[in-house]
Amino acid sequence: MHTVAILALDGVMGFDLTTPIQVFGRTLLPDGRAAYRVRVCAVEAGTDVDAGEFTMRAPWGLAELAEADTIICPGRADPSMATPTAAIAALRVAAARGTRIASICVGAFVLAEAGLLDGLRATTHWLGTATLAERYPEVAVDPDVLYIDNGSILTSAGAAAGLDLCLYMIRLDHGSAVAANSARDAVMPLERAGGQAQFIVHEPPAPDGASLEPLLTWLRAHSDRELLLDDIAAHAGMSARSLNRHFREQTGTTPLQWLHRVRISRAQHLLETTAHSVDRIAAQTGFGSPTAFRDRFKRVTGTTPQSYRRAFRSRDD
Repeated sequence: MHTVAILALDGVMGFDLTTPIQVFGRTLLPDGRAAYRVRVCAVEAGTDVDAGEFTMRAPWGLAELAEADTIICPGRADPSMATPTAAIAALRVAAARGTRIASICVGAFVLAEAGLLDGLRATTHWLGTATLAERYPEVAVDPDVLYIDNGSILTSAGAAAGLDLCLYMIRLDHGSAVAANSARDAVMPLERAGGQAQFIVHEPPAPDGASLEPLLTWLRAHSDRELLLDDIAAHAGMSARSLNRHFREQTGTTPLQWLHRVRISRAQHLLETTAHSVDRIAAQTGFGSPTAFRDRFKRVTGTTPQSYRRAFRSRDD
């Protein structure tokens, strides 16, 4: 059975710690067997770990990392805290052995301190990206994505992005159907690609009630139609310039870029769950041509529609 070891250091953030415990611990294979064995590891087995609002006792120690198939490094409340030397050494040994190692939120600082991110792209919570880049110049920090997969080393942005990364790893291990069941169990949509932008804080909606939510709902419902910026602005009852400004304030992107992301998410779902041709999916998701669809899909996900289907199509199909 695949063993997931979660490294719990003093200062660990409860959300980052419990996310992989719950997601991996509750994942079931099609025959009902548990897909993962989860181990919460402190520097020494059976010692207390300060988790801020509570103290927990970790049943396992660093020795468990040597037997793990996947190691998760959750974030710590103060990412500037030095990581215990023994933990750094254990991570380096595991990385040299080829163990999959992933960080959640500012857990990336632990991986960077261990030298595991040198020469790689990495991400972390958007509030910490500048500090990570300044402190570890050998790391190519990308502040605009939810998670990054470098093969055996993976990093994710803050909070809920850790859930995205866990579901992504489950898809890699056991296919789309198992991951989809885990997503449903977590009441989480299985559709946020790693390249999707982080939801960085922007100006709140105007107090006059000019929220974009009704427009976003309309766009989702009509994403299969060919929509131009003027069409969207007309439906919203404002000029294209005002629409762009409101979108930037409330979503951090433009109307057409937001619409493209919705279409790509819908395309991912169709690639995973149907045998429809790429050309048909391009038409179903509102792209003007298969070529435009392929170009946009690769730009957003980093792979082609066919490669995505091979990686994530349900193994039961």
